[in-house]
Amino acid sequence: MTIRRVLATAAMSALWLSACGNPADEPTTPETPAGTETSPEKGAAAVDDERLLNAAATPEEWLTYNGTYDEQRHSTLTGITKENISELAPAWTYDLKTGRGMESTPIVVDGVMYLTSSWSVVYALDPVTGEELWVHDPDVDRAVGVKACCDVVNRGVAVYDGKVYVGVIDGRLQALDAKTGEVVWSKVTVDQSKPYTITGAPRIVKGNVLIGNGGAELGVRGYLSAYDAETGDLSWRFYTVPNPNKEPDGAASDAIFAELANDTWGDDGAWVTDGGGGTVWDSIVYDTVNDQVIFGVGNGSPWNADLRDPSSDGDNLFVSSMVAVDADTGEYNWHFQTTPRDNWDYTATQHIMLADLPLGPDGETRRVAMQAPKNGFFYVVDAKTGEFISGEPYSTLNWAEGLDETGRPIENPEARNNDPATYNGFIQVPAPYGAHNWHPMAMNPDLGLVYIPAMTIGQAYITDPRFKSKPAKWNTGMDFSAGMPLRYPAGTVQALRAAATGTLVAWDPVKQEARWTVEHTAAWNGGLLSTASGLVFQGKLDGSLIAYDAATGEQLWSAQLNSGALSGPSTFEIDGEQYVTITTGWGHAFGLAAGMMFKDAVPPAVGKVVTFKLGGEATIPPLDTSLLVNPEPKAEAFGDEEMLQAGLVHFSRNCAVCHGMLGISSGVLPDLRWSSYTASEEAWKGVVIDGNLNDIGMVSFADVLTPEDAEAIRAYVVTQAHMKEAQAEMGGNDGGGQ
Repeated sequence: MTIRRVLATAAMSALWLSACGNPADEPTTPETPAGTETSPEKGAAAVDDERLLNAAATPEEWLTYNGTYDEQRHSTLTGITKENISELAPAWTYDLKTGRGMESTPIVVDGVMYLTSSWSVVYALDPVTGEELWVHDPDVDRAVGVKACCDVVNRGVAVYDGKVYVGVIDGRLQALDAKTGEVVWSKVTVDQSKPYTITGAPRIVKGNVLIGNGGAELGVRGYLSAYDAETGDLSWRFYTVPNPNKEPDGAASDAIFAELANDTWGDDGAWVTDGGGGTVWDSIVYDTVNDQVIFGVGNGSPWNADLRDPSSDGDNLFVSSMVAVDADTGEYNWHFQTTPRDNWDYTATQHIMLADLPLGPDGETRRVAMQAPKNGFFYVVDAKTGEFISGEPYSTLNWAEGLDETGRPIENPEARNNDPATYNGFIQVPAPYGAHNWHPMAMNPDLGLVYIPAMTIGQAYITDPRFKSKPAKWNTGMDFSAGMPLRYPAGTVQALRAAATGTLVAWDPVKQEARWTVEHTAAWNGGLLSTASGLVFQGKLDGSLIAYDAATGEQLWSAQLNSGALSGPSTFEIDGEQYVTITTGWGHAFGLAAGMMFKDAVPPAVGKVVTFKLGGEATIPPLDTSLLVNPEPKAEAFGDEEMLQAGLVHFSRNCAVCHGMLGISSGVLPDLRWSSYTASEEAWKGVVIDGNLNDIGMVSFADVLTPEDAEAIRAYVVTQAHMKEAQAEMGGNDGGGQ
């Protein structure tokens, strides 16, 4: 097997999580400190429809996840400029109660900052001092983490009518009192017996709280729900794929499924038992001009279309699509499918933003929706009708040769050759991580540029010969172990790192071309923030937060955050001072599965909120090196070639997406090579089969592994530990974990 093929197949291990983590502290609800302005005449978070509609006119606040209903992540504040940014320094930091991946964008309203951490813990802080006002821990059973494809993350809250709304990883939607953090109401939005999760930020639209869900990697059926913000009663629901019998659900999606979507699916295959996928796990946008909600739909389940829907060649609506529905009723308006009959986890859940651009037939302004989904094309469609206007690659891709006049991809025939018997080494780009993932884009409307956190990673897609419908855990239909070397040759890790690159792209959506780019040394860099003073902020894999000139891409300023800097920053102003804030922490899908790629990344650290202002006098705490482990094998190497090969397969299918490909962890979750539980067969079986660590999230795998399988995995990881030792002695340390 060539190194090139190893690179691509290794990248497959992208998305899944068996949640181990530190329990959060108990929630506290202290009195609001004196001096904290919470608009007493209106009450805390006194946000109504008018304030949300006019959010752009109050840039001193950050009222919703992407700033405004158009979701451009652009602030008109100009206190921090190109001329004075050298004075930008930390104003305060705050330690979050949990570690793991941090994806939350802080909301700032009525003198209070609201945000989330992993495990869906919600915080209210003083935005000037960082003083804690209250913390709400939804008390999630850590075993739920095994259902989370991409770490136990949460992208933030919504605020409305004195309440803070959060989607909890276990499928609950909670409304909290904005002043105290106490629960006002809580609704279970999913069938909790199935592997559903919630990681996205809710949106408020006309008195409803909109929330989707995740779980397509494990086998569920996706939908978007609207709940009454006051009572928590369900207002409407739109399913994204048919039910197994193609019958009405009593939902807003019934009519369009009978008219259109049902016919794009066959009558058998894994989708009938496994749900079909199509989860709405991120982008939800309110188009105020057309009074509609536009949302992004995720991949099919399983990914492999030949296993998902073998009796048809239909497009499988509405997977990998943008869908628009009536804001009041949830009834279908239009859809645009970016990847028909998705086969590669090319979700269209990525950030959707709205803008008015000179794209009419005679150059007049046209309201458009724009998206850079995983598949590598940047799409511009008419916001009212969904009509395709234009689309071009914003990143490297080879799965398609372009788009036809309707926006349908012209596929490379090699892209659907998943058969291991005929696979000829095609390395497909993008990988399941996508050319752009959850990290939010930004737009500077004055410059007419959209800023995209893009990346390039390759992947070999090969059908899993061991696939079974309705597995207990993973459900992609692709073989995670294909092409994995039993003993990785020297240079493998370095080659993997070199093959995963990132780019900040300043994209002109009218000309459909890049105006400038900044190349990063690694993939998986942070979300973006644009300001009217011509600045673009982005965090990077190496822990730095950087400000670029929005017009040219010139780097103007940077700060080392001493932690993962991947969340979307936000900005606000209080008493005439502008602040920039970001949540930090390690984890996420890439952070768990691709540990060996993190040579330039800072080690895992407790999550933080880091807030900057001009003339700030705080310091960012250094890394806590006590989190690092002693990289020393705990047992002698054992097992014959047959046992080790079995261990490689079982590890790749069940462990790698949490504990790292090739057995190399980034340190977010334990590096199994150095685990004390590898010291004996009994101790290892106690964890993997008996579930002795279930209470901290490492659940039993007895439903998919036998004791013999578990022992083969132990043999494999112990062998990998000794391999690193040997390579280090020879001066060729390929191990990348902590």
